[in-house]
Amino acid sequence: MKQVVEHQSDVLVIGSGAAGLTLALHLAEKSKVILLSKGPLSEGSTYYAQGGIASVFDEEDTIESHVADTLVAGAGLCDEPVVKFTAENAKAAMQWLITCGVAFDKEEIPAGSTAEAPYHLTREGGHSHRRILHAADATGKEVQVTLQDRARNHPNITVLERYNAIDLITTRKLNRPGNRVQGAYIWNRDAEHVETVKARFVALATGGSSKVYQYTSNPDIASGDGIAMAWRSGCRVANMEFNQFHPTCLYHADARNFLLTEALRGEGAYLRRPDGTRFMPEFDERAELAPRDIVARAIDYEMKRLGSDCVYLDITHKPAEFIIKHFPTIHKRCLELGIDITTDPIPVVPAAHYTCGGVMTDLHGQTDLNGLYAIGEVAYTGLHGANRLASNSLLECLVFARAAAEDIESQLNKIPMPGTLPAWDESQVSNSDEEVVIAHNWHELRLFMWDYVGIVRSDKRLERALRRCAMLQQEIQEYYSNFRVSNNLLELRNLVQVAELIIRCAMERKESRGLHYNIDHPHKDESPKPTILQPD
Repeated sequence: MKQVVEHQSDVLVIGSGAAGLTLALHLAEKSKVILLSKGPLSEGSTYYAQGGIASVFDEEDTIESHVADTLVAGAGLCDEPVVKFTAENAKAAMQWLITCGVAFDKEEIPAGSTAEAPYHLTREGGHSHRRILHAADATGKEVQVTLQDRARNHPNITVLERYNAIDLITTRKLNRPGNRVQGAYIWNRDAEHVETVKARFVALATGGSSKVYQYTSNPDIASGDGIAMAWRSGCRVANMEFNQFHPTCLYHADARNFLLTEALRGEGAYLRRPDGTRFMPEFDERAELAPRDIVARAIDYEMKRLGSDCVYLDITHKPAEFIIKHFPTIHKRCLELGIDITTDPIPVVPAAHYTCGGVMTDLHGQTDLNGLYAIGEVAYTGLHGANRLASNSLLECLVFARAAAEDIESQLNKIPMPGTLPAWDESQVSNSDEEVVIAHNWHELRLFMWDYVGIVRSDKRLERALRRCAMLQQEIQEYYSNFRVSNNLLELRNLVQVAELIIRCAMERKESRGLHYNIDHPHKDESPKPTILQPD
């Protein structure tokens, strides 16, 4: 008989990227925190983020301009007060990172000068000013490594690596009074058994759900776990139809998830057809610096029109020294694959990159379930609208993690620790001898989502996708009910739930806007609203 393991903490933070680490470090000054990581602590989207973080540091730039650029990119669906809140709190969040030791690049100053070098600011698509702080082309890695080192060494933070969160435990599920989160069931991947965490507060910082698509720039853990768990616990979700496809993912058999930062185009790279001609000026006056949805659709159109496997990103007209200095990670990785970006155009394709919708929250990250917070890509705050502006993603993680920490701290002394929680019951299940079912369903799900709910959609494609999704859900639920859990089963269960939410949101939006383009509804509504789904 396996030993029952119950952990206890003031706050359970599920997810260990920029949002989860920032929240844990802020809360740990006054409370005990458990930080749950599905894989190694660093294995999340933050670690792979290249471009940088948007914040007004240039004297010629303004918060109003950052707000305006975000609203334009969001295509009429941003919540303007949320955008203002984020832009106004950006610099303080960045200063905190700098205090933590994050080393952003600085301008070179003349030898012998005593002046402090200003930060080097780059520009990305949709921005009217240079306002992106970065650490070469590996900003996310610098942020992740700096914060996780501090978290590992903090006496009030317990790090649990290689643990999957299975489901939230709530008073409603336990038939107790009220509607409050009590903790979660978690699966220890190494010991292969389910444990329990009870906590006064729980925060979802699990990232997005781009793994639902066949091609994605995200690491394998991006399986929509937090969105699915919150939905099953009664929380509303919104705007799940807006999936951002990054225009430029490296097209190479040995590097399917390698992203090519938008900063390449910010520093002058051109997109070219296989014959070498540029095409972006034909689609938008901003050319390569147009927002991502426009660039991704243009690439998708050209590839389908020409029957081409990819297009090319070309920065060879810039000096080799400039390219290597600004993009060392990309230069090194491409060289390993036989591509010298100083002399060769880079083959690229769009790939699922960012989930703009998610679990609905307020300005403090609080969800519909008392005590449950959602921060970062898992959340729908209203910041991104119908399309995320480049380098606003890590910024959202930082700003809302700090806001959530303040809100939780204000309640710590008022909320008692939950009582005893029931242990996980697996007495009625057995070990599976049919793993092939999971592998097959996994492939089928990601393929039909790519084909039917991808960059360009239609009513018929969405209807087909929903029918297939319903069949898969039935099979997966039957499998989940009869066999012991595993990493692949838990992720597939969450992905098929998220797929349904994406499809349903897409079917409700009878227009084309931002990242959602439906050939049967090509025009924009005059009074657009967020797409909100409410659990039964």
